[in-house]
Amino acid sequence: MEDAVLTVAKLMAISAETAPKGRGENYITTVIVHGKDLEKLGKEMITYGQVTKLDLFVRDGNNILNSQACVLIGLKACKPLGLNCGACGYESCGDLDEQYPADENKDFTGPICLIRTLDMGIALGSAVKTASIHNVDNRIMYRAGVTALKLDLIQADIAMGIPLSVSGKSIFFDR
Repeated sequence: MEDAVLTVAKLMAISAETAPKGRGENYITTVIVHGKDLEKLGKEMITYGQVTKLDLFVRDGNNILNSQACVLIGLKACKPLGLNCGACGYESCGDLDEQYPADENKDFTGPICLIRTLDMGIALGSAVKTASIHNVDNRIMYRAGVTALKLDLIQADIAMGIPLSVSGKSIFFDR
């Protein structure tokens, strides 16, 4: 099954890369994690959850360990679109750009243009749609993305993880 899941993971990466993006500019990056790196990711999530007493990291880490692969999707070093829409909280895109990076001690690096963040959301939706079409159970996980960034499994400012599992019952529900 792992070969089939890895094939679907590659198709998911294609879906994320080709998803529509503002002005057609691509700042999306994808990484497929499996094998020892997948085990490393899951174990680090569990350890972090135990140390910080954040049980959801432990729960999600166990999901990662019980998955066959995880697709990481990130948004890397993107410049504002240039609309000056104000959705980011700044007067202009230039003002937002001057603030980047704000506080690197946070889970993610920002601030980030809302349109670029929407691009990532569309990429995530396209990827999970592809997994669903192929009947591979999946779930978008914030915690997997945060941990993957800390482990340098993906180079991005923001990242989410999508673990993939093929079993008789989805491991991502009734957790």
